[in-house]
Amino acid sequence: QVQLVESGGGLVQAGGSLRLSCAASGRDFSMSTMAWYRQRPGDQRELVASINSGTSTRYHDSVKGRFTISRDNAKNTVYLQMNSLKPEDTAVYYCKASLGYDYWGQGTQVTVSS
Repeated sequence: QVQLVESGGGLVQAGGSLRLSCAASGRDFSMSTMAWYRQRPGDQRELVASINSGTSTRYHDSVKGRFTISRDNAKNTVYLQMNSLKPEDTAVYYCKASLGYDYWGQGTQVTVSS
């Protein structure tokens, strides 16, 4: 059974940092594209960052220079380092793994207070 489990969310003041983790199990995701999405209340889910099976990464314009996505294939884990957080980063953050099918985690809440 495939599972993606996010962790690391929480409450932080503006300007602070958080590191999200997404641990995958049930399949080898080393050849997959992994991504972080977020969803604010009333909004559609949007792509925050993605990383392919190599080292190629993509970022939403609003997080460039502040967020960094990385992966550890030995641990089947993808990370999202979030620095200089802003109140508008407040959302539920979801991990996605794409390997012939899209697998999603349950989400982790990130709240940035002003």
